[in-house]
Amino acid sequence: MAALTPAGPMAPVTPPAIAAGPGGRAGRPRRIRVWRGVVLLVAAVYFLVPLIASFTFTVKDASKGFTLDAYGQILSAEGFGKSLLLSLGLGVATIVVVLLLTLPAMLAVRLSVPKLKPVLEILCTLPLVVPPITFVAGITTILQWGPDHLADTPFFQTIIAAQNPDFPVVLVLAYVILALPFVYRALDAGLGALDARTLVEAARNLGASWPHLLFRVIVPNLRSALASASFLTLALVLGEFTIASLLHYQTFPVWIYTISGSQAQVSVAVSVFSLLITWLLLLVLSSAGARQRSGS
Repeated sequence: MAALTPAGPMAPVTPPAIAAGPGGRAGRPRRIRVWRGVVLLVAAVYFLVPLIASFTFTVKDASKGFTLDAYGQILSAEGFGKSLLLSLGLGVATIVVVLLLTLPAMLAVRLSVPKLKPVLEILCTLPLVVPPITFVAGITTILQWGPDHLADTPFFQTIIAAQNPDFPVVLVLAYVILALPFVYRALDAGLGALDARTLVEAARNLGASWPHLLFRVIVPNLRSALASASFLTLALVLGEFTIASLLHYQTFPVWIYTISGSQAQVSVAVSVFSLLITWLLLLVLSSAGARQRSGS
């Protein structure tokens, strides 16, 4: 009887080549790369053309030609430092308040009552569907109603202090609500990639208190998500104009609009400069997040 298998070493079996016709799979990666290039090109034109046009406007002078005088006048412009420091202070306060509100709430819902997660998600994303002008109208109504009805109560001084133009707490409260959707999405992505239940049970079994657990166990594992949420909140505060303008507070965006009538080139130069700084921070944040993911 002849052997069923060859006596010598078996030669590797080469699968038959798959012919790729005009509509075959071999052409798909090439078409995908082409479409990616087209999308990136359109996006680059959409973002870079206005930026280049703005930069050209700031450096072009009818008598001097090319000049950087507009950028040299930024730091010495009246109101620049005060408005920028106010917006930065409001941004830091907003970041602290919104993180202290959302992170414990999201952690408690994820661990104890996961069925309430859709409710929390709806509440946190609700500010996206509320127009800012409507939001300002509600805040203005409350601020007008408070002094009239709370004049003889201890809350009167609280309402007056919340409207202090040196540091308007009312803007912090408004910005916290506006930042909720972005902070929720960033933290939800971070918690979704984290086995929070195992970490909490292990820390509690070792005798850790809830504050110690939150700040020494959960927060270090959410550095990337917390950095993303903080950056988005700061970018929102530094770019928010409607609420601060209608409530008559001189934040950084309102100051840029105010000087645009008398110093148009300086105002555009400040806008370009702040946009570049924002992109730089975003690049640094993305690089830090990538390094953290590769390290883990």
